Formats: sequence, C-alpha cells, structure tokens
Amino acid sequence: MDSYALEMEEITKEFPGVKALNRVSFQVKKGEIHALCGENGAGKSTLMKVLSGLYPAGTYEGTIKVNGEIKRFTGIKDAEEAGIAIIYQELALVKQLTIGENIFLGREPRKGLGIDWDTLHFEAKKWLEQVGLPFSPETRIDALGIGQQQLVEIAKALSKNAQILILDEPTAALTESEVATLMNILHELRRRGVTCIYISHKLNEVFAIADSITVLRDGQSIGTRPAAELDEASVISLMVGRTLTDLFPRQQHTPGEVVLELNDFCVYDREQPSKRILHNIHLQLRKGEIVGIAGLMGAGRTELATAIFGGYPGKITGDMRLNGKPVRITTPMEGIRNGIALVSEDRKRYGLVLEQSIKNNISLASLSRLSKGLVVDENEEIRQSNHYVKELMIKTPSIETAVGTLSGGNQQKVVIGKWLLAQPQVLILDEPTRGIDVGAKYEIYNLMNRLVEQGMAILMISSELPEVLGMSDRIYVMREGALAAEFDWREATQEKIMQAATGGR
Repeated sequence: MDSYALEMEEITKEFPGVKALNRVSFQVKKGEIHALCGENGAGKSTLMKVLSGLYPAGTYEGTIKVNGEIKRFTGIKDAEEAGIAIIYQELALVKQLTIGENIFLGREPRKGLGIDWDTLHFEAKKWLEQVGLPFSPETRIDALGIGQQQLVEIAKALSKNAQILILDEPTAALTESEVATLMNILHELRRRGVTCIYISHKLNEVFAIADSITVLRDGQSIGTRPAAELDEASVISLMVGRTLTDLFPRQQHTPGEVVLELNDFCVYDREQPSKRILHNIHLQLRKGEIVGIAGLMGAGRTELATAIFGGYPGKITGDMRLNGKPVRITTPMEGIRNGIALVSEDRKRYGLVLEQSIKNNISLASLSRLSKGLVVDENEEIRQSNHYVKELMIKTPSIETAVGTLSGGNQQKVVIGKWLLAQPQVLILDEPTRGIDVGAKYEIYNLMNRLVEQGMAILMISSELPEVLGMSDRIYVMREGALAAEFDWREATQEKIMQAATGGR
C-alpha cells in the first residue's frame, strides 16, 4: 500500500457566485515530485491556498491528512508547523533586508533582548549551502537575481523543516541556466525525502521533473497518473477537455498596405541620454499581418514596443510613419489617439487596475468615446463590457467582479478587451501568453487570427520561439538593440532565429 505524505479528500471551496473547487481529492506519495496541472481558473492555486492555511478550516469542506493524520489549519503558521511550505510565483522576500534576515524573518534566534546574529548567520549559511547558493547571509536580497531569490525562498522553507514543498510557477521569470539549477536542487530534495508539489504551465518542465501528474479542470480533479504513462498531448487533452490538434492555429493572411513604418528609429537611455539602447531600427508592419519580434532578454524588444506606443520616457530620434504620414508620439495618450495599443508584458503593473471591476478596466482606454460631455454613458459601458466578456470568453460571474480575483488567462483577456474597445489599427502584444495555460493561449491565437482578418496589424513580441514561428507571417530578430535579421515564416527555423539573436554563425 502506498504511503502518502498528503491526502486532500472531497475539498469544496466556494466564493460568491462561483464554486472554485468541487469535491477535489488529491494524494501525494512521500518523497515524490508531484505536478499539478490545469488551465488558469482550474482551481490549482485555490487548492494550494487551502493546503497552506491561507483559507483556514471552516471556509471550505473536506479533509486534509498529513502523514495519515487529519489536520485543521487555522492559518499559515499551523500549516508550516505541520511541515508545509509554499513558494509563490511573486516572491515574498523583503528586498531591503539581507538573505539571513529573510530566512529567519519573524523567528530570529535571540540572545537576551536582542537578535543572536552569530547564530542567525551560521544557520543561514548552512541552509544556503543546501540549495547551492554561494553568497554571504549578509548579502542584501536586492543584490540577487530572480533565480537566486527563488533559491533563498527554498532555503527559507527548508529552515522551517518543510517536508512538503509547494512551488507555484517557479520558473516563470527564470533563465534557462537558473531553471537547470532549480531542477537539480529539486532532484536533490527528492533524494533527501522532501515531497514537492510542482505547479507549472510548462509541460516540458513537468515531464522533466515529475514522478506523477494530477490534472484539475473547472474545479474538479480529472485524474492522477504516473508521468511515464502520459505525454504532453494527453495532459493538454485532460486539461482542456478536448484535443488541440495544432497548438498554433496558423491561417493564411493577405497583408495590405503599410500601416506602421520606422526608419533610423533610435531610442536613448533615460539615465544616460547619450547612450543608445536601440540603433537605427528599420521596420514595416502591414494591415492584416502578424509580425513577430524575437530576441534574447535585454535585446531591446520591450523598449521598442514602449517607444512606438509613446510610453518610453527617454529621448527618441528617427522617422515614424502611420499610413504614410510622419507622426511623433511622446505619450501613451497620443499613442491611443493615433490608433496604437500596447498589451504590456507585465499586465498586473501596466495593464490593469486590479482592485477595479472588469467593466471599469475594459472601458479605461475608451472613456472619451463612452462619454457624453463629462459623464460616462454607463449603459453603453455595460453593453460594451458584456460584449467583450462574451467575445473573449472571459470566465467570470459578473462584469462587476474585481479583476484581481481572476486567473492569469482571464486577466490577459480583460487587457485585450480594453484595447479592442479602443479600436486600434496597430496592436502590439508583448509576451501575450506569458503565465497563462494552453487552452487560454489557443483562444488568444484564434482571436489574433480574427483581428488580422478584420484588417488589424499585429506586432507580437515573444520569448517562446514556437509561438513566434507558429503565429507570425514575418519575423524580425533583435540583438543588442538592433535588428539582426528578418525572415518570412516559411524560411524561419528556431536555429536560424537563435543564430541571429546570439550573433552565432
């Protein structure tokens, strides 16, 4: 008989107007890495918030057992005392404090009335060695990269004697080498008997690391299987309830006249005005086409998008034309007036007001169009919001729901709805599917095709080469602030793009 580190039985959790979890059962064997997969909104994060004590006993139905013993957590501290630790996608470190101070925050070793710094640094160093982080415990967190901060979070969890470690989208902001380091550490933790629950949309990582996989869909557990019995296609089918025969629904587009043109377009560093960060960009975007922008992190892709939209604060020189006419766009408001929209890579920071409703977010960029005099036409605002909720298949009980409570995929659809209401002629999508599940990605790709058929011009920036190759009609590759190559989609390959992006031969 299997020995379970964790058993969650018949877990049901309701919010006003929505049943987030419906009798979910979930078991994890001792010392295994268990992947939890599902679309955004499937219930993964809610289930983990129940497990970690964020939603305390009494706010849900069902039973939690740790090592066979029934547990009722009244808060996060109870879960930690039972050996459960969770590391969220948005790291919970205090950037201004040191590594050691973060690891022992709120439970510092004491000497008399003060903190025993010698013991704190000695113990912190021991945990840092366990995760392979070669830094002094006295190093400040803000001196570390995101991947290194992730390892501090793991060290912090292990210092609390965590036997069940939950990682929620742990590689979303990591480089390939940082992902490899994390994978090695998880293998080592498994060898030591630590049980890991791994939540990720990146199925290649799931199959590289997981022993077992559980799939949730629409708040219900669809099933648990050994990873060796599944492949990516079968997991996707379980997640979305249908087979996605082609992850990238490519369509033949017929590009029209040039809408956006850049010539000798240069962007300068905001802190050092003499330093160029974009060099003599020559670019064309036609009506009814999707143009992909590929390149490594730091190549200048986001700066290019922001500068076209009018949101870049530094100096810009060169020629920019819309429909053949020279334009100078220096603010986002001027960008909107000229028919340019930007879906930012950081939707929570730049795309949404999380505390506001779906309705208020969708109307945000179009208030002048929705107003009569100085008063917003609320009936029209409601009508348009309902239209885009339906059109984009946004899962929500109401247009009055706060955007911050939605899943990542549904938040992204709200951002897109906001810009579609503004009726742009140029839509810039910066990492349009980052952090969203495969089903929501597919819906966004189909939407892009529909918009292009209607004559919109789309500029898509993406770090995922299969996405760039699968959806673009043409592809520009950026390297060190310049355009290094241009390909038609028929001739482009991952190898050619990477050669151009890295300067390889």
